[in-house]
Amino acid sequence: MKKHNFAAGPSILSPYTIQHTAEGVLDLNQSGLSIMEISHRSKDFMAIMDETQQLFKDLLDIPSGYSVLLLGGGASMQFCMVPYNLLNTKAAYLDTGAWANKAIKEAKIFGEVDVVASSKESTYSHIPRDYKVPGDADYFHITTNNTIYGTEIKEDMDCAVNLVADMSSDIFSRPVDVSKYAMIYGGAQKNLAPAGVTFVIIKDDILGKVDRAIPSMLDYRIHIDKDSMFNTPPCLPIYAAMHTLRWYKEQGGVEAMYKRNIEKARKLYDEIDRNSLFVSGIENVDDRSIMNVTFVMKDEFKEKEADFLAFATEKGMSGLKGHRSVGGFRASIYNAMPQSSVEALIETMKAFEKKI
Repeated sequence: MKKHNFAAGPSILSPYTIQHTAEGVLDLNQSGLSIMEISHRSKDFMAIMDETQQLFKDLLDIPSGYSVLLLGGGASMQFCMVPYNLLNTKAAYLDTGAWANKAIKEAKIFGEVDVVASSKESTYSHIPRDYKVPGDADYFHITTNNTIYGTEIKEDMDCAVNLVADMSSDIFSRPVDVSKYAMIYGGAQKNLAPAGVTFVIIKDDILGKVDRAIPSMLDYRIHIDKDSMFNTPPCLPIYAAMHTLRWYKEQGGVEAMYKRNIEKARKLYDEIDRNSLFVSGIENVDDRSIMNVTFVMKDEFKEKEADFLAFATEKGMSGLKGHRSVGGFRASIYNAMPQSSVEALIETMKAFEKKI
């Protein structure tokens, strides 16, 4: 039976990425060596690193004056590295979910943090809009997509201070005006590669302005100077990322992925809104994520949630169970998710409705 992988992360990868990465695991470029065992200083791997960074620049139209870093540690390491490098007196944060909250916790270690708004009291069911970013903040941090709760900031906001964005789960899902951001970062395990590599897109001239000494491993300037090779990089995930980015380019780039994502999300939300059993966890349509679609059973059918999950699993749906903090269901429909899988989920929802 075909499996439809709706997991939130680690998540679905394109067959292109899996096939080509597997070939490199067995034999990289007919070298007789695996990508897992070659030197990161070899010509073969340096070419991989260079191409991956260039594909980032090409696909996102990154302006000059920005560096692309491929590091370890996950986005969670960036929760620390961002304030270590950028927070001198005060930082502003928007609290829109669990990961934003974790970033805020780390930043408070380094200085004053102004949480300009939070949707925590409503279980992060919306994106706050009525807030003011202090003009004396060193930067303003946002989390553009919230995987657990299913909300998303879909536009590139204008900001008077340095704008920093965690785009772990929606990078490459829509066109982004990188020039509006001082920094964009994210873990790979949604729209890029297996877990293990972290991307950082950073404007060079925002660095070197804090008073504290920064350990070498946590200093963006050192990683820029060493072209992400200060220590041994996560070679296999970077190799997989290169193939994902090649696939995006073949598919027509980020704009093409965006059109597909909008259509997939529209179809699924339409069925949730139509179906007599389900309801979206996010009432404001503008706040609904196009990457992580969250929904629950209506109150009168709550006792049927386990039955639906079992039914969907029998039909080949995998990873649909909602996060333990919110329950219900979550369909993660990242770039690599084919429309046919979304349609299979919709048919499963319809079939279960007829059973009840």
